[in-house]
Amino acid sequence: MPPARVKRTRKGDYLLRLTANERDVLRTLPGQLREMLTSGGASEDPGVQRLSPPAYLDDAASSEEFDRLVRDDLVAQRMSAVDEMERTVDAERVNEDELTAWLGSINDLRLVLGTRLGVTEEMTPADLARDDPRAASFALYAFLSVLEEDVVAALAG
Repeated sequence: MPPARVKRTRKGDYLLRLTANERDVLRTLPGQLREMLTSGGASEDPGVQRLSPPAYLDDAASSEEFDRLVRDDLVAQRMSAVDEMERTVDAERVNEDELTAWLGSINDLRLVLGTRLGVTEEMTPADLARDDPRAASFALYAFLSVLEEDVVAALAG
């Protein structure tokens, strides 16, 4: 098993042990998430909709009211996390608040990507042929999943 990409240090901050290629990929993601969250078509994108599921499954009016009351705050929190990840993507070390922002953005990206790909718990990379147009996206999803696990473990540790 490879070493965790994120490790808590004795000083209480977190060491990001990411390869140059991983950082190259991660550099592109905050901007993409920002675009998804702010684009006019976000309300029609099932992946973006997954970030704000209905609060009340059996009461559309209450769910819409809840959404109206909290949507702007939730989007602002997500945008703040995106900004923080973007600002620190090349850092060797981050503090707990910065890593928590990474966790939020990584989770949002996984939810959007997983919804778009139709990922199930049973799905593995072997389920997609190499020439499947979804293969690269699924590989990104898998990488984000491992990175999210490393972040959670470091924060919990």
